[in-house]
Amino acid sequence: MYDFGAFTHAATWVSLLTLTFMEIVLGIDNIIFISIIVNRLAKESQARGRTIGLLLALVFRVGLLLSISWIVSLRAPLFNLPDFPWLDQPFGVTGRDLILLAGGLFLMYKSTTEIHTKLQGEEEDAGLKGGNATMMSVILQIIVIDIVFSFDSILTAVGLVDNVLVMIAAVIFAMGIMLAFSGVVANFVNNNPTIKMLALSFLIMIGFMLVMEAAHKEIEKGYLYFAMAFSLTVELLNLRLRKKSKSKPVQLRDSQYD
Repeated sequence: MYDFGAFTHAATWVSLLTLTFMEIVLGIDNIIFISIIVNRLAKESQARGRTIGLLLALVFRVGLLLSISWIVSLRAPLFNLPDFPWLDQPFGVTGRDLILLAGGLFLMYKSTTEIHTKLQGEEEDAGLKGGNATMMSVILQIIVIDIVFSFDSILTAVGLVDNVLVMIAAVIFAMGIMLAFSGVVANFVNNNPTIKMLALSFLIMIGFMLVMEAAHKEIEKGYLYFAMAFSLTVELLNLRLRKKSKSKPVQLRDSQYD
């Protein structure tokens, strides 16, 4: 499992690059959530909040990789649901199901409340310097969603590579790249209200997907990512047209409470 000699083979490096790319793709939703949630902090604390959030994600991912046997055990049923008429077969609830269910519901709830908050008013206070949320409350919310996203990331890694060291290296490389560009992504999302609204809608979709996975209903992620990419492309074209016409999009209201 810990085969350092594998790094002398070209195939290992190909696997490392492939897995790093996959980790970045799977980590985009995590960056978006962190970028939106740290926007509740004061301006001077937001960069530190993003860094702490991504470093916590790295710690969770590496920790889970070092506990693969425990992750595998989470697939074992903890208990069975009664034979309800709408169930085709006995439904065994696993630890993974409970984690995905809790994380999916939390993500849907949090994204929905963020949308509600930002649509309460159409104008922003010109003197607004950021939210008044505490660093601890933001970090706790980031920890909850980091755990869920880490499971998705690790399960993908296990399916692609057998060597744990390659998985750890890929996670570290991917997180380094995400740390380098997290500020750019956060500024782009926060400076474009329509993009922020689209991002929150994506997070609701991802939360629903997690709930469905907890119910053992697999949704092909390729379809989901295609819909997200298509919607983002359309909105980028709209932004370009608005820039040419110099028209301003609707402004969303930043929250002043947790």
